[in-house]
Parts: sequence; C-alpha cells; structure tokens
Amino acid sequence: MKHKNKIVKVLSLTAGMVFSASSIAASWNIAVGDGGGSAQEALGLKFIETLQEKTGGKHTAKLFLNGQLGSEQDTVNDAALGTLDFSILASNNLAPFSPTLGVLSLPYIFENLEQAQQTVEGPIAKELIANTIRDSGVRIVGWTYSGFRVLSNSKKPIQKLADLDGVIVRVPKNEIMIDTYKSWGNNPTPMAWSETFTALQQGVVDGQDTPYTTIYAMKFGEVQKYITDLHYLFLLEPLIVSESLYQDQNADTKKAIDESGLAATAYSLQWLKDQEATIKDELVNKYKMQIDTLADEAEWAKKAQMAVWPKYYESVGGKDKVNALLRSLGRDEI
Repeated sequence: MKHKNKIVKVLSLTAGMVFSASSIAASWNIAVGDGGGSAQEALGLKFIETLQEKTGGKHTAKLFLNGQLGSEQDTVNDAALGTLDFSILASNNLAPFSPTLGVLSLPYIFENLEQAQQTVEGPIAKELIANTIRDSGVRIVGWTYSGFRVLSNSKKPIQKLADLDGVIVRVPKNEIMIDTYKSWGNNPTPMAWSETFTALQQGVVDGQDTPYTTIYAMKFGEVQKYITDLHYLFLLEPLIVSESLYQDQNADTKKAIDESGLAATAYSLQWLKDQEATIKDELVNKYKMQIDTLADEAEWAKKAQMAVWPKYYESVGGKDKVNALLRSLGRDEI
C-alpha cells in the first residue's frame, strides 16, 4: 500500500508541475490529510470554487484526500521544495518548520471559537504568516476552523483526570502536545496521522485526539467507543502554498489566491458553526459513541499551563509574544 501511495503521489505531482511554474493556465494539487466530509475538505472545495471564479476558470485545483500525497509534515517539505503546490494541514504539523506557530498549540491558549477567530483575523496571524514564509518556504493563504481537539478512546469513559491512567493515546509528533499529555501523567505515543486509524483498529493505541469533524470524516467511530469533550486545543489548520510557486505567479493570480484563501477561511468558520452539532449527533446515533464531559477540566488546564507554557516561551518567540496573544483575546497576561 505504501508503494502504491508513492506511485500515486509521483504521478499526481508530475501532472500538476507541468503548469505550476508560471501564471499560464494551471491545475494545481492540494494535499489533504483528512477524508471526505472533513473541515479540511470543506475549506479546500471552497478555495477551488473561488479560485476558478476569480480567474475565469484559468486556474483550478484538485484535492487529494486521506494523505494520498504523504503525511502532513512531508507535504510541508514537498511544498518548500516546489514539488507540491498546496497542502491543508494541522498547525501543530507546520510548527516544527516554523516554531512560533507553536503558540497556537499551547494548551488552553484559546477558550472558545471566537478567540480563535480573533487570532486568525488579527495582527498575530499576520506575524505568524510572515514567520512561516521566512522559516519554511511556504505561505499560509487560508485557515481551517476545525474545532477543539476532543479525546476519543476504545477502553473506558474518561470523565476526570484520574481516568486517563492506563489509556495509551496517540499524539502527533509535536513536542508541545507530547508534553501536554505528560503533564497529565500520561505517556503518549507519537505517531504519524496516516498510521493512526490502523493503530486504533489493531489496539496498538487506545485513543487519540482530534475534532469531532475529523472523528466523523475519518470514521473513527468504527474503532472508538468513548469521546471526552476536551477543550485544551482549538485546531486551526492552515492552507499553505509553495512560496516558490506563489512568487512565480503574476499579480492578478497572486491576488486571486489570496482572496480565495480569505473566502475559504470565512466559509470554514460558518461551516463549523453549521455542522459540528449535527456531526456530534451523528457520532452518537450512527456509531453509538458515548460523549462525556469532564468534571475537573480546570485541573487539566492548570497542570498543562504550569508545566508546558514556560518550557516553550522561547521557541514561540518569547513570553512577550504569548502575552501579546493573551492581550488580544482580552485575557490576563502571565
């Protein structure tokens, strides 16, 4: 299967690269980590629709779902090298290439959707975008609002911190997220996203955390029974474009890409508001999943913030940057 995926990736990239070096008519490739029905797919489809409208059909793109073009972190490398056009991926998978993005993964940095929206639409995001171009050779042109990462598992209901004991949790290969689970007394298992479903199915790990929309799109209800309504990380998933590809375009095409990204971002926000409650009902009714609330989430937040935030002040740009974000959200500084 891995060999087959590599063949698909090489053929699709080769087809896209025929046109992607200039502003002549082009069909670009967009790597997508999640499956159909996901927030990532919704953003990608809206981006393509708007791009076609704004370029009079001169430019279009195609989504490759379920990690067909490689792991999310691999797609950053490919886009930086110019062998991939676009990718939609979790901010925590882009952060290893541009560490200041790690501020978005600090546990409990966002208390609600509105705070995530304020950040995306404000000066903090503009600075993070500039840093990402500088650090990684890719440009963020849109943001997916995917929702809070909730904890699913196949072992038992988790209603308080002590219930996490003995549950093997898959986490991305992201140091902030790994240390967050360690602050809760858990020893998580870092694992590529593409390996996660199989690992859950085979019992290599008991659980994982992703938003409701992703649990539904990836059909995790087939291999998971319990969901804990956790709120430690609101997942923002950037749409990135190869900076070399972007700079190869003329002014009109750059403008079309930028405006399409903004339109897709706004659409993603409304899509999440419209779809999340329905998706939660579907997980309960179709997959018979049990959704539990935490009786002691304040304790989860306190432990994570005390252990994790100070460790990563320097890598995210300094304590001042964290305070700037908190101020922009109307929260108390640290």
